[in-house]
Amino acid sequence: MHPYVPILILGILATIFVAGTLVTSFVVGPKRYNRAKLDSYECGIEPTPQPVGGGRFPVKYYITAMLFIVFDIEIIFLYPWAVAFDQMALFGLVEMVIFIATVFVAYAYVWRRGGLEWD
Repeated sequence: MHPYVPILILGILATIFVAGTLVTSFVVGPKRYNRAKLDSYECGIEPTPQPVGGGRFPVKYYITAMLFIVFDIEIIFLYPWAVAFDQMALFGLVEMVIFIATVFVAYAYVWRRGGLEWD
């Protein structure tokens, strides 16, 4: 139990800081509420009424999310390679060129099919 005491103290300090910040902003902050402030905000677009079930999301939303995940995972693979680049020498360079070429082919395919269009 002894090694966990600093972690427990840090958790308590974080909780105290969060609670203190919230209480201070509530006490010191302005109390000018109006209808526009209490209305929901969607990136500058007037909110539209939604059906009870929440409605359907367009498929393009999910495709964009999957593309983000694919290219995000590419970065995850690039970081350890960059850290150990000196140790892997030519093998690591060839391996990464093949990997980046494969991802670039996928990127070019998505681009050509219009997956990066936002309209």
